[in-house]
Amino acid sequence: MLLCLMAVTPAIAQDLPRTPSAYLARFDANGDGRVDEAEYVRYMSQGFLRMDVNGDGVLDANDGPMRPGQHAVKLETFQRDLIGQFHRLDANHDGYLSAKELAQPPR
Repeated sequence: MLLCLMAVTPAIAQDLPRTPSAYLARFDANGDGRVDEAEYVRYMSQGFLRMDVNGDGVLDANDGPMRPGQHAVKLETFQRDLIGQFHRLDANHDGYLSAKELAQPPR
C-alpha cells in the first residue's frame, strides 16, 4: 500500500501548477492571460459537476454519503457563491483576475 502511495504522489505533485501564471492558465479558457467571471465559475464548478453523480444539479444524499447536518446544495447556489468569491478576489475591480489575484486565499 505504501509503495502505491509513493508511486502516485509524484504524479499528483507534477500535476499541480508551480507558479501563479500556471494556475491562471488552467482557468483561462480563451488564453487572454486573465480570468473573467465566466471562466472562474466554469473552472471552479468542475468539482461540483464531478460529484453530482446523478446529474440533477444538486449535491445531496443521492450523490453519496453526506456529513451529519450537511444540507443539499444546488448548482445555482454554488455558482452564485463563486461569483461573490470572484468579486472579492478581484482586488482592483477591473472584472478580471490576474495571476496574483487568483493566487490569493479566498476572502
